[in-house]
Amino acid sequence: PLGSSFEVEDEFLEIIGIRREQSGMYECSASNDVSTADVRKVKVTVNYPPHIPDARNIGVPLGHKGSLQCRALAVPSANYEWYRQDGRLMHGEKGVKIENKGTISTLTFFNVSEEDYGNYTCVAVNKMGNSSASIILYSSTSASYSPWNGFASFEVVSLG
Repeated sequence: PLGSSFEVEDEFLEIIGIRREQSGMYECSASNDVSTADVRKVKVTVNYPPHIPDARNIGVPLGHKGSLQCRALAVPSANYEWYRQDGRLMHGEKGVKIENKGTISTLTFFNVSEEDYGNYTCVAVNKMGNSSASIILYSSTSASYSPWNGFASFEVVSLG
């Protein structure tokens, strides 16, 4: 790409084992002793299958809103699917919202119940392949408001 330099004495530049980092604008300059150089730019796009670099588990208290996020790097852009043990989740089904924006897919629960806790699978797909990640929605303690000291966290302790 621009910033790198290759010298060839042919009309072709062959890049063997191209990597996704080599996407970008390439500039070709042809010159001889007769006239000034002729310069052309070419955009190179490297297609590659989805890669999910970081999927994080999230803790949400009962009755609260919670969101699982799945980010995939892919060219062309990935399409997303969400699954649970009982099958694929669809937008609007079981009180969930699925929203895809750019490289991120978000699965949102508006009122988390006991049945919502568990393991979810995000699958990112494009024409080059697919990738999946497991994300756990788990129960966590809530923050409650106290007029004496602002927000304070609490946890329920079982005695006996």
